[in-house]
Amino acid sequence: MSPSSIDVVDLAREAATSAAYDNHPIAALNDHVVRISIMTEPFAWHRHPNSDETFLAIEGGLFIDFDDGSVQVMPGQLLTVPRGVRHRTRPVGARSVNLTFERAEAGADFLDAPSGRR
Repeated sequence: MSPSSIDVVDLAREAATSAAYDNHPIAALNDHVVRISIMTEPFAWHRHPNSDETFLAIEGGLFIDFDDGSVQVMPGQLLTVPRGVRHRTRPVGARSVNLTFERAEAGADFLDAPSGRR
């Protein structure tokens, strides 16, 4: 393989959107996919029955909400949500950009918010 056949992913260009939420793949490796997620509002409660999901905050940070509390992940920090765990993400501040790493066939079950959470 020659260097001319390898693509460089420009994260700034991939994150250039004014959409309230955008999540799209930017790379694939083995049986996993890397996605870039840009959000200005919370994502839905869900779980991945077939894959862990790792988040790497790039810009703005994000909260990852769980049944019993939240964890704040700031730029340069990484957190893994184990498969099957109900969670949702929401931006810290006005906008969040993060990378997610999960199995390409992870699937997602969308769920109601846990009791006492919105």
